[in-house]
Amino acid sequence: RSSSPQNTALTQHFAGRLHEAGLIEEVTEKQVYSNADGRFLPDRYIEGTCPNCGYDKARGDQCENCTKQLDPTDLIDPRSAISGSTDLEVRETKHLYLRQSQMRDRLNDWIDAQKDWPILTTSIAKKWLNDGDGLRDRGITRDLDWGIPVKRGSEDWPGMEGKVFYVWFDAPIEYIACAGEWAEATGRGEADWQRWWRTDKGAEDVRYTQFMGKDNVPFHTLSFPATILGSGEPWKLVDYIKSFNYLNYDGGQFSTSQGRGIFMDQALEILPADYWRWWLLSHAPETSDAEFTWENFQASVNKDLADVLGNFVSRVTKFCRSKFGEEVPSGSTMGSRETALIEELTTKLRAYEAHMDAIEVRKAAAALRSIWVAGNEYLQDAAP
Repeated sequence: RSSSPQNTALTQHFAGRLHEAGLIEEVTEKQVYSNADGRFLPDRYIEGTCPNCGYDKARGDQCENCTKQLDPTDLIDPRSAISGSTDLEVRETKHLYLRQSQMRDRLNDWIDAQKDWPILTTSIAKKWLNDGDGLRDRGITRDLDWGIPVKRGSEDWPGMEGKVFYVWFDAPIEYIACAGEWAEATGRGEADWQRWWRTDKGAEDVRYTQFMGKDNVPFHTLSFPATILGSGEPWKLVDYIKSFNYLNYDGGQFSTSQGRGIFMDQALEILPADYWRWWLLSHAPETSDAEFTWENFQASVNKDLADVLGNFVSRVTKFCRSKFGEEVPSGSTMGSRETALIEELTTKLRAYEAHMDAIEVRKAAAALRSIWVAGNEYLQDAAP
């Protein structure tokens, strides 16, 4: 959990390093206060209409529909996500800001060096870097009664008493801290987990890949790397970010907060996991948004898993049992048909492996399905 002692210490450590590097600034800002709730509202606790695309459930930090970064005061007709109250007012409060704008050139050069990243990933990162006034500084503290307390390393931070770090500052740091949790839980030492995360401790040979929806790309291509690079310490940066477009449901995005969609606990009560895995692999929204419909899910599962794979497995097992009993004979002579099949399968298998290595999910699923099809075609062609 990102509230673990390990992540608390590491988050406070990074904050201290960034402060020493001159990359954190104390800012007096105007923040939304809810009179009905009797509290300041963090940006994610404020909803309203996005001024960019008109989506009426945008949050105060980002519109999940168009991915535009927002401030709560940008929203049209804002309301409290806690109570729904519109009795909001703006009050002054002090917060810490990560000076991302000072890191813009370094981030731009780092992103430019990632030649194999998906276009979706780099285009979103570049948009945030270059749109309007460019990369903006970002608040990294909140007025909340839960979260990681604001400190500079192990020292108190004057003026920040009672404040906590913003979740998008501390949560990615947990990717690193969880390795420390693992080491402690298994009786290992600091060197064992740092070997995976510090390039001066052996992490040069680590291949580090992240998977995410496109709405999380800005935080992982800009804000988190700014934290890592800005610390001045040799932490491992991500090698590849596999981002996905949105998977929509019933005309809108899947949304846990709004209860729209079919979710894991419900899905597994309906059908086994492999049915869902296959549909998600074969319909992964890699190049554009995709739509989940029950009709498409039914057709895909029936056609691919029942008609193609299921039919192939059934024919093979029934044939073997009828001709050879419960044992497969140890050897036989292959004819030209079998030789051609082996060559075809070798080619298809290599294509499948290449797509998997490139994390081209839909292409990999299509290549896998073509292997099942080839098996069925061989059985049909070779039948006496």
